[in-house]
Amino acid sequence: MKPKSKSIVLELIENRTLIRSLAKNDFKTKFAGSYLGTVWAFVQPVITVLIYWFVFELAIGATASIRGELPLPYVLWLVAGIVPWFFFSDCVSAGTAVLMEYNYLVKKVMFNIDILPVIKIFSSIFVHVFFVAFMLVLFLCYGFFPDFYILQVIYYSFGVLLLALGISYLTSAVSVFFPDVRQIVNIALQVGIWATPIMWKLSDMQEKIPHAVLVVIELNPFFYIVQGYREALIDKVWFFEHPWMTLYFWCFTAVICFVGVTVFRRLKVHFADVL
Repeated sequence: MKPKSKSIVLELIENRTLIRSLAKNDFKTKFAGSYLGTVWAFVQPVITVLIYWFVFELAIGATASIRGELPLPYVLWLVAGIVPWFFFSDCVSAGTAVLMEYNYLVKKVMFNIDILPVIKIFSSIFVHVFFVAFMLVLFLCYGFFPDFYILQVIYYSFGVLLLALGISYLTSAVSVFFPDVRQIVNIALQVGIWATPIMWKLSDMQEKIPHAVLVVIELNPFFYIVQGYREALIDKVWFFEHPWMTLYFWCFTAVICFVGVTVFRRLKVHFADVL
């Protein structure tokens, strides 16, 4: 009789020490061939923020506000939305290619490959923590001091982590048999940053685009994350003040995680043969 497989949560808990060790090593080796090493993990996103800030605020004259009233430096509004996107994008992009990158571990009979997507997620956390700190310092420089609402950043970051993990399980498994998935994911991420109200405000587009498109944008689960970061840092709104959006996001994330893990586990017996 075939033994019953453990739940993915139990396996991750049992292998937490190995996951932490491999995640640290993954982060260090990612830029091992360059002189500045892991510094590049932080330089590129900072430069991206500076470019967007220059283009949208200085060149185009974009503005932001607090609850639609008080003026707010656009760079603060921008960074509150783009920091979680950097985390999500890095997790999904790296997670999709993890089985190809660690194919030598996939071929080891005794190695538990279920933990591989998690390694990439935890590796990305190091950079995310830095950028959350960078974001808070930027707010302090403009005179916005932290309060209890800031604790929601942890909640929303956890939401990003689970959403990205579910997607990574799915895309990494499928990409073994259909390598073009990695290119499709990269394109989807490029589209996603513009399809999500990160650089632009949804309220400004209500009269410019059809209502059906607005509904689709609001159904994008990352819209909940971006709005949540801004409400935690700027508008001072608790996540439970949006009960239906919160319920929708966690139901969507739960489905993605279930589908991703199920597909991964059903296909993993064939990974070693294909790789």
